[in-house]
Amino acid sequence: MSDEEHHFDHKGESGASKTFPQQAGAIRKSGYIVVKGRPCKVVEVSTSKTGKHGHAKCHFVAIDIFTSKKLEDIVPSSHNCDVPEVIRTDYQLIDISEDGFVSLLTDSGDTKDDLRLPNDDQLVSQIKDGFAEGKDLIVTVMSAMGEEQISALKDIGPK
Repeated sequence: MSDEEHHFDHKGESGASKTFPQQAGAIRKSGYIVVKGRPCKVVEVSTSKTGKHGHAKCHFVAIDIFTSKKLEDIVPSSHNCDVPEVIRTDYQLIDISEDGFVSLLTDSGDTKDDLRLPNDDQLVSQIKDGFAEGKDLIVTVMSAMGEEQISALKDIGPK
């Protein structure tokens, strides 16, 4: 063996925990799938029968969980698809800055200040109105494949 030291430059996280493979035929409606490199929620699945050219095919219609864009993909049912690791975390809302960033309180007592208000105008108005009224608000942050976004809001009463 050599006595050399090996140094590996790594940028960010490894992609290993962001997605995992799952057979296309096993992915169901309201599950998750990666379509065109985007994490999506499956809204429709149809499977064609095996034809003279081999595999049965799964046709997926999915909605991007961050942009709400509709995407479609067709995959042989015996092949593997990437499935994103989707994590939901609840944080207490502390503050909303002028430039649209939110300050959130984590379970450990630290603050998380790197998230913007979501693109959903209805959710943004609910967050801003509740905050202006002085209510205690819990936001649900959905994260997948290195992206994070506020996806839901819970009102736990006045402060």
